[in-house]
Amino acid sequence: MAWLILLAAAAFEIAFALSLKPSEGFSRLWPTLGVLVFGVISVALLAKTLDRLPVGTAYAIWTGIGSVGVVILGIVLFHEPITPIRLACIALIVIGVIGLRLAGAE
Repeated sequence: MAWLILLAAAAFEIAFALSLKPSEGFSRLWPTLGVLVFGVISVALLAKTLDRLPVGTAYAIWTGIGSVGVVILGIVLFHEPITPIRLACIALIVIGVIGLRLAGAE
C-alpha cells in the first residue's frame, strides 16, 4: 500500500511542478492555487509512506518519478526539445528508480 501512496504522491508532484509555468511567477490565481494544493498533497502523501519505507528510498523514487514525469509532459505540453542526451538522462533516472525499488524496502 505504501508504494501506491508513493506513486500518488509522485503524481501530485508532477501536477505541482507543471502548475508552476502557468502560474507565471505566482501572478495568476488558479494556477498558483494549484501549485499550493498539489504541493501540499504531494508532500503529505510522501510523509504518509515514511512509516513503511526508508526515507532515502521513498524520497529518491518520489523525486525520480516526478522528474521523469515533468520532463516527458514538458515535451508533450510545452513543446520542450527532445534530444538524445535528455532521453539518456531520463533513462538513467528510470534505471535508478527501478534499482532502488529492487534493492530494498518493504
